[in-house]
Order: sequence, then structure tokens, then C-alpha cells
Amino acid sequence: MHERGASASEKGALLLRLLLASLFIGHLYWKFAIFPGGLEAWWENLLKAGYPAFVPAYVLSAELAGALLLIPGVLTRYVAVYAMPMMLGAAHFWMTRNGFFFTKAGAELPTVWLVLLAIQAVAGDGAFAAVRSPDLRRVLAWLRRRRLSRRYLPRTRPGIN
Repeated sequence: MHERGASASEKGALLLRLLLASLFIGHLYWKFAIFPGGLEAWWENLLKAGYPAFVPAYVLSAELAGALLLIPGVLTRYVAVYAMPMMLGAAHFWMTRNGFFFTKAGAELPTVWLVLLAIQAVAGDGAFAAVRSPDLRRVLAWLRRRRLSRRYLPRTRPGIN
């Protein structure tokens, strides 16, 4: 998808998209290849810290989505929004344990990452996006139409004609 004459804001959104994707790739690499015990040990650490099993599953899915979908620009806005609760949770996790500042492994970096994801969600897909994010108003309108159409469809119940 060549976009000649992409605006500066489109190029900025592209650069942010690539930066975020590289951060997600780095975190996945760390979990799989560098962290002592690998992914299994990382998962167990979250469970031992008191998080329910869906939390590491969600974190892994958000990081995979960021790593795989942001580089080509597939639904960028929605990938960024999907990953934001993960960063909010990471900021909370480190804030309660180590405080805010990065020098003490605190919440500063996840907070910055959260803000970058929010900027990406607002800035949009950027230049050279493979699959552009649909406008949220159109998605909501589609959902409303779908919900209304279900209301007026005849309902059948098993065993009753």
C-alpha cells in the first residue's frame, strides 16, 4: 500500500506504530528467551503474585497482537486500545511494589507506554497501514443496527411451534 505524499502526522503515527511494535517484540523475546525459566516461569510468577489465570493470557495476547499487527498496520487503533489495560495493570503492579520512578523499577515506564498507546489510538493507523481501523462511529452504528434487528426477529423456542 503505497501512500505518496503522506502527511507529517501520518508519518508520525507510522513511526509510533513501529516503535510500539518493536517494544512488544522485545518483551516477547524477553519472556521466551531471556527470562530464567522462560514463559512458564513468567506465567507462574504472575499467578503467585495473586493474579487470576486470565491475566497472563491477556498480557500474552496483547503483546502478540502488538508485535504481529502493528508493524503492517492492521487495525492499529484497536490493537492500541486492546493493549492499554495491560499497561495500566503493569503500572499498578510496579507502583504498588516499587513506587513510580524508573530507577527503582517503578511505574514510570509502563505509564509512558500507556500514554504512547493512547496517542497511537488517537493518531490512527499512520502511513502504509495494511488494514485501516474502521471509524468508531461506524462500528457503533453497525452494532446498534444489529442489536435492533435482533429485537424484531421472530424467536422460536425448542419444542414450541
